[in-house]
Amino acid sequence: MFLDDKLWTGNIFIGGEWRPGRGGAYDVTEPATGAVLGRIGRATPEDVTEAARSAAEAQRAWAATDHPRRAAVLRRAARLWTEHADEISGWNVREVGAIGPMAGFALHVAEQECYEAASLPARPYGELLPSEEPRLSMARRVPAGVVTVIAPFNVPIILAVRSVAPALALGNAVLLKPDPRTAVTGGVTLARVFEEAGLPPGVLQMLPGGADVGEAMVTDPMVRVVSFTGSTAAGRRVGALAGEHLKRAHLELGGNSALIVLDDADVEKAVAAASFGSWFHQGQICMTTGRHLVHERLYDDFVERLAARAAALPVGDPAREQVALGPVIDAGQRDKIHGVVTRSADAGARVAAGGEYRDLFYSPTVLADVSAGTPAFREEIFGPVAPVVRFSDADEAVRLATASEYGLSLGIVTPDVMRGLALADRIPSGIVHINDQTVSDEANSPFGGVAASGTGSRFGGAAANVEAFTETRWVTVRKELPGYPF
Repeated sequence: MFLDDKLWTGNIFIGGEWRPGRGGAYDVTEPATGAVLGRIGRATPEDVTEAARSAAEAQRAWAATDHPRRAAVLRRAARLWTEHADEISGWNVREVGAIGPMAGFALHVAEQECYEAASLPARPYGELLPSEEPRLSMARRVPAGVVTVIAPFNVPIILAVRSVAPALALGNAVLLKPDPRTAVTGGVTLARVFEEAGLPPGVLQMLPGGADVGEAMVTDPMVRVVSFTGSTAAGRRVGALAGEHLKRAHLELGGNSALIVLDDADVEKAVAAASFGSWFHQGQICMTTGRHLVHERLYDDFVERLAARAAALPVGDPAREQVALGPVIDAGQRDKIHGVVTRSADAGARVAAGGEYRDLFYSPTVLADVSAGTPAFREEIFGPVAPVVRFSDADEAVRLATASEYGLSLGIVTPDVMRGLALADRIPSGIVHINDQTVSDEANSPFGGVAASGTGSRFGGAAANVEAFTETRWVTVRKELPGYPF
């Protein structure tokens, strides 16, 4: 097996070897059943120190490797995602709780991320500059060095590989910290892919662990760049810690994305898009449609149709039955979701569908009569909940859409595309989709949010990746030394 548990049982990946972490080992569990799927090693800050030094040493040789060979490693990695799709998808379904289409989407994006990254080593890496002196002057892009990648539980493959692949392609070494709850899918899988693709030992290290490990991976003096994806609260701490230690931090954080349904929209099509936007992957996506802003002319019809869709969607174990929604990741997340729903109902919202759970299976939920003061409007729920808000005109829609600390993704539904674009220009957001819901991801497109959603687009597309994972160096060359007066 590609993910042979004889390799990783009780182990972390450090210095090109699978070996026990200093923190012992812990169980990998299946959220749908609670079954133990295996045991994986737990790293400590001492492991991070060792890994960072190993990575710094390996990085120098990797950066000096010629660009065709670096590109070849990335291309082989891309092919491995396809060759081992069934096994990797199985882990994605069981460990993460993803339904089959979500698992397949993650593998497709991972493959494309590696192919996109394979183009980076051959890109021009500088520019010639005019100079006042008789010399050749240039700005050259060089690898940052050691890059820390901290990825979350919800879409562990995509949210790790979109930083790992370009960072490696550009000549960096990477310390990868997957979320401990999904360390096989988001950690072991990437380590195995790049190991089999021929990445030299030590260039990628994989260290599951807690907050102490994450802090060590930010503050270690060998680390120059931190790429963090996770909650806004955790991102603020990472950003503050990185700033204190003078590290560049790329932060992709939370969202509470709005879908605006204008008065000229086709209600049935809008509801279909809205259903996917709120309930795909149990709503555990940063771009999830968190607020449905619907024109008052369509509002009642929209709520009724959305509630009917919610009631018809099957929820269950995606490894054993055909379902639309699987489990949420753990009891803590389930209780957070239910807490927002119950507090919103207490504040006057109407539960039009759902609002119930069994074990870790939360029913797709529709909250009607939501206002700007309702908890479900203000907070990122990260669960399968669709709050629906009424508006009367474009100005009110803009006020509601911007009444949030987040600014990740925005969807606008209208047959008048230019009207949609004009409305989007009034709402700060890192991503805008006209006539679509808020969830989308492509390897060649810039991805990121504004305000509390992060520090701007820095994933996806060659320009963003080069900016994220290299430094700019000024270089001049003279034919001979100049004379100086002293």
